[in-house]
Amino acid sequence: MRARAMLQATVVIGSLVSVAVAGCASGGGMTKMSADEAIEKRKALMKEQGAAWKNVQGHAKAGQITAIAADAEKLVTTAKQIPALFPEGSLEPSKSAAKPEIWQKRAEFDAAAKNLETLSLQLRDAAKADDAAKTQALVKDFGRQACGACHTPFRVPPKK
Repeated sequence: MRARAMLQATVVIGSLVSVAVAGCASGGGMTKMSADEAIEKRKALMKEQGAAWKNVQGHAKAGQITAIAADAEKLVTTAKQIPALFPEGSLEPSKSAAKPEIWQKRAEFDAAAKNLETLSLQLRDAAKADDAAKTQALVKDFGRQACGACHTPFRVPPKK
């Protein structure tokens, strides 16, 4: 009886693995995001990042170092999502400030998103450790080194 149960479990697991592999090979049933969907999702993500960054700055100014960790974690999470929100064909100058350089220099764009993730991790870890000096130093240069590293080459400057 036990051998039969193990055999059935093996068959079920094997079937699930086959379905998963076939799903991955066929695109996993995932639908391609339209340009409009990508633009809306990335705008929402950037607003989340802006709110998190504003909170980081407020906590840093108030000397609330450990309070920065949660917002820095939000920056880590959202940074990981950035590349997927700029699929080929989602350049719409009338709806987005994205420059064509994103797709022309894709490796550099992806590296800039990874840089944001890395610096956000450093910020989170310094804040969690209540390392005020390191956290404040990261906050001081974060806008230029993390945000600016992507916005400067890949985003149309905001109108003044």
